[in-house]
Amino acid sequence: MQMTEEGVALIRRFEGFRANAYRCPAGVWTIGFGHTSQAGPPAVRPGMVLGEDEANRILAADVQRFADEVGPLLAREVSAAQFSALVSFAYNVGVAAFRSSSVLKAVNDGRFAEVPARLKLWVKGGGRVLPGLERRRAAEAEMFMSDVAPQAGRGMTGAPKSVEADRNIHHAGAVVGGTAAAVTVAHALPAWVSVVVLVTVLLALGAYASWRWRRPATGKVA
Repeated sequence: MQMTEEGVALIRRFEGFRANAYRCPAGVWTIGFGHTSQAGPPAVRPGMVLGEDEANRILAADVQRFADEVGPLLAREVSAAQFSALVSFAYNVGVAAFRSSSVLKAVNDGRFAEVPARLKLWVKGGGRVLPGLERRRAAEAEMFMSDVAPQAGRGMTGAPKSVEADRNIHHAGAVVGGTAAAVTVAHALPAWVSVVVLVTVLLALGAYASWRWRRPATGKVA
């Protein structure tokens, strides 16, 4: 499976371009768009300088290398967006860390909804929480969840379909008079309100029927 353009752009955005070799917060020599010697050639040396075009070529090779290593580790079918989010994560923490992470375990167990929380555990560099890593994990989590289908029995709003149906009935106003109206409106309300409405209507109807039965006739006797 290939990385999406959005996935590569996410890596490029959070890694940022650095023309001169530098030590990252973890103490690893890095250059270009987050390239390290561990990722493959070229080896990064102190004093090394890199142009942006060359950095982009190295990034493309690095991303493909990580994608080739991440793919075989996945026991579940994932979408292109989910795959891209996972490769971005692995690119940042390393394949070895990814292999032993709870992120991969959640994916392989089919617990996709847990992946964002698992990603957000990886926000430290040099022993401290880094705001840049917090933003990156949030972006990766958003990308991963962008292709996760709504839970069974739920509409696009995330509410159970039964609630959606109740809202549609209530908003449409397609009800008839009398007890049927009370029952239909009560169906769209909380349970205790439904009981109060229904009892009130039934008492009112009963009182009216009793009054009509007891009322004396007003017509004249011939």
